[in-house]
Amino acid sequence: MPLFAVSKTNLRAVPQRPFPSEKALQRLIESNLDVVFKCRLVATEFSTGAQHAGRIDTLALSEDDNPVIIEYKNAESSDLINQSLFYLAWIQDHKGDFHVAAQQTLGEKIKVDWSAIRVICIAPNYRKYDLHAARVMGAALELWTYRLFENDVIFLEEVLRKSDAGIDTTTGGKNPVMVAAGKKAALVRATGTYSFDQHVHGKPDGVRQLALAVNDFTTGLDSSIEVVPKKFYVAFKTSQNILCLEVKQKKLHLYLKLDPKRFSGPKGISRDVSAVGHYGTGDLEITVTNEPQLEQAKAFIKKAYEEVGG
Repeated sequence: MPLFAVSKTNLRAVPQRPFPSEKALQRLIESNLDVVFKCRLVATEFSTGAQHAGRIDTLALSEDDNPVIIEYKNAESSDLINQSLFYLAWIQDHKGDFHVAAQQTLGEKIKVDWSAIRVICIAPNYRKYDLHAARVMGAALELWTYRLFENDVIFLEEVLRKSDAGIDTTTGGKNPVMVAAGKKAALVRATGTYSFDQHVHGKPDGVRQLALAVNDFTTGLDSSIEVVPKKFYVAFKTSQNILCLEVKQKKLHLYLKLDPKRFSGPKGISRDVSAVGHYGTGDLEITVTNEPQLEQAKAFIKKAYEEVGG
């Protein structure tokens, strides 16, 4: 989609321009990892050793303490996906190497959560065959495109998220519901990943309905919002977390990516948790126990979405 500059009632198309090099794109993203992907830089041009003879463009740690691999291309290329899959396999077999690198950069007390690994590919475009292959393989890839414009605006768009991958239209004549349930159970056993259903299972109906309403409202803000269940909370994110939802027996805790000094939240049910330990990310906590409180919270969920660049 073209970008237009607004001058009173007139629109002017803003021309695109290329990055001078892949290294320039890499330096820009690495300098702004916290802004774009809410990650901390671990290493740049990380060597995978003499045997693998590779060099990972960017290694990082996500806000959820998951390892992150980022690879860049300044032109459309299938090599980007192939390289990223190679490095994903490498890091799964070399967790100790990543942990040491993270400790050297971020401190010895750093935690690494291996329940998920983010692999981010950034390129100006992808061939339709590559997109289809990534979906069918079911690899944990995030494919992002970028556009750089002459007014120094860069536009980043996720064209394939890892939750879209692994679409299997064949069930071999078996009950598709049972096949899906079996795959989900196998995935949890193999990778330690979790589901939204696990967080609401066994909760009172009122709390479960509130959690479902949070899910429906948040994902309805933008089709690019991804639901990422963790062990103790559910994250709603684009390039970074917008909201972390913790489901309790009698209430919900919403942790929003908002500055409590600027946004105090609904009176009586909000507090600043920037200096308080809690699961997930977000400095503004809103506690919801009923529908009227959720209605109050919705405006702040939307504001958090807008604040992270939605």
